[in-house]
Amino acid sequence: MNQLSIFDKEESPTKNSLVKLQNGEYFYLPDLFSKEESDNYFNLLKENILWTQESINMYGKQVFFPRLTAWYGDKPYSYSGLTFNPNPWTKELIEIKNKIESIVKTKFNSVLLNLYRNGNDSISWHSDDEKELGENPIIASVNFGATRKFQLKHIHTKEKLEIELTHGSLLIMQGELQHFWVHQVPKTKKKVNERINLTFRVIK
Repeated sequence: MNQLSIFDKEESPTKNSLVKLQNGEYFYLPDLFSKEESDNYFNLLKENILWTQESINMYGKQVFFPRLTAWYGDKPYSYSGLTFNPNPWTKELIEIKNKIESIVKTKFNSVLLNLYRNGNDSISWHSDDEKELGENPIIASVNFGATRKFQLKHIHTKEKLEIELTHGSLLIMQGELQHFWVHQVPKTKKKVNERINLTFRVIK
């Protein structure tokens, strides 16, 4: 994708570079937001976002998501058998969105927020490949709060990658990645503080 070509591809894969994988690409910028900005956004989002704990029916039992979630933007979104109607954009979400769009050159119209309260909160292997995201979606993931491991796994080769997503960082996933790779944030036994993740998307 040309929109990321402004960065130096000779740098380390975890420092401002586009990384081409088999069947996909990602870009990781560990310090998009300063510590002061990141601290401020974390506190505002935790306080002002309408967090909910969703659940799904699994084998006749109601199972709660091991994290809190919220959906904001312009259009509804369906995943895991649930449909989410959007809350209206907040001032902070628009500010974050505008900063990302100036880098990615993509206009996002929705964002999924996840609040991981401790190491027991997680998200299991999945891909963001719902039809309303389009053929090769660009997903922009912003992180505030505790550093957590983000893992990628190729569905055919089983190749695995791991990235430490830090306070104020940006991860872009694009190309065919959602069709050939799954990703997760695993549980950890380490004592970790709260983390807020925002994944900006384009809903068709």
